[in-house]
Amino acid sequence: MFDILVYLYETYYRPDACPDTAALVKKLSAVGFPEDEISEAIDWLTGLANTNQQTQTPTWTSQGFRIYAQPEQIALGMSAIGFIQFLESAGLLTPIQREIVIERALAVNESPLPLDKLRIIVLMMLWSQGAEPDMLMFDELLLSDDDSAPRLLH
Repeated sequence: MFDILVYLYETYYRPDACPDTAALVKKLSAVGFPEDEISEAIDWLTGLANTNQQTQTPTWTSQGFRIYAQPEQIALGMSAIGFIQFLESAGLLTPIQREIVIERALAVNESPLPLDKLRIIVLMMLWSQGAEPDMLMFDELLLSDDDSAPRLLH
């Protein structure tokens, strides 16, 4: 599924440039992605779109911090939680965006969530909102876990 998400990010600069679901499924099949992964990616993207529609930008700013429930800690893992906290404390994620990232990360059903997958989730959340990551965030999202070498997307 994550290969498909990266492919969409690289191929369609904006989410509104994506074709409708039926055409997208055909294009992804033609590229060679397996049908089960296409279905999983489409379901995940539909959930992302629904979450984006349900959230509204508050007129206030949060001064608190988030407490992660034990099931969230187990599902995300300490590395993912630390990375989310880093992005938020650096001002690169708003509290609403943080919650969207957490919700979509929990939808992956992989525990603990590897940082490379979390980075793609953050990138896709920003992409779905039509936001372009600034250079600091882009560097953080594209660095590999094992060293500081840039990571190739696809």
